[in-house]
Amino acid sequence: GRFLQNFSKTNPLENFKLTKPFSNVLDSAGVKDEFARNWLDLLCFCLSGLPTDGTITAEMAMMMGEFYEPDAVMDCPKGGAKGIVDALVRGIEKRGGRLFLNSHVQKINIINGRAQGITLKKDKRYIKANKAVVSNLSVWDLFESGIVDNGVFPDKFVKAKKETPLGKSFMHLHIAFKATRDELDKLQAHYMYIDDWNKGVEAEDNAVLVSIPSVHDESLAPIGEAVLHAYTPATEDYGRWEGLDRKSQAYSRLKEERSRYLWQVIDKIIPDIRSRVTHVQVGTPLTHERFLRRYRGSYGPAIKAGEGSFPFPGTPIKGLLVAGDSCFPGIGVPAVAGSGVLAANSVSLETIRAQMEVLDRLERRK
Repeated sequence: GRFLQNFSKTNPLENFKLTKPFSNVLDSAGVKDEFARNWLDLLCFCLSGLPTDGTITAEMAMMMGEFYEPDAVMDCPKGGAKGIVDALVRGIEKRGGRLFLNSHVQKINIINGRAQGITLKKDKRYIKANKAVVSNLSVWDLFESGIVDNGVFPDKFVKAKKETPLGKSFMHLHIAFKATRDELDKLQAHYMYIDDWNKGVEAEDNAVLVSIPSVHDESLAPIGEAVLHAYTPATEDYGRWEGLDRKSQAYSRLKEERSRYLWQVIDKIIPDIRSRVTHVQVGTPLTHERFLRRYRGSYGPAIKAGEGSFPFPGTPIKGLLVAGDSCFPGIGVPAVAGSGVLAANSVSLETIRAQMEVLDRLERRK
């Protein structure tokens, strides 16, 4: 009830705009500047895999303040991406949770219309669910992998899930290179590059994002070196990679060919980067598929706001909830975190008080 007063001050119909395309908000606000519209298309695409006319307003409403508050900054997690994982682990264990590593889930056990627990692939160990099973699998992995018995769901429900539109994948370059502290101080930690706005942010070999976290965190590389990550944001078609043997010459050649554009962009930032390189790894849609267990290496569902909607955590099976980028509010880390909160609150109302306490603590820090 604490936040209801905020909604009571607005026309209830206005709240439905949160599920509509963000472009509608820009149109109604009279935003006509070409660069501003292009820039917002790119921001939306980097977050959701779709431009403003496909990204739901709820996601951008959450993010615009983070981008444009007077004291807003673009952070690099201390310790690299591992720092985020470590923080999540601390939070889980602090609250009495346990993590099971190297524990492949073979089956979600559904008996008499209710999710009762899970069975692990190793030793067929069974873990009983006290309240619910929450799956963060993508919609395709949940219903295409055999982890659930599709026969216990309504046919129409399963058919609709399997037909969810699929977003594209990525190309990545991970580079270690020689650099002094003085040289790093002249670089930015983040760059966003686009070759031609007229092609659109969704075009292949057009938009590239580059991060050089060593600018702020010297712990990520040995003294005298730095790390860089460049990638194309969900514009790589899985089709050209499908069926390739990762150990084949054909795969190696395609990796070299498809990473060429990334190198060209990095050259613009550090012209002599190739002479400084000490280590290179190229990531492809097959890398996403293998290491992230992403269906066809996809970034996630390409559900266009105004044409479809991301589902909420509930399923037709009691005690089975879903979270992740196949759920409301959509793709990207901020949205996925929101889906986790919704799933937790859907398991039990007990979590709401704890969530409010966290919000209060965050408010006091401002």
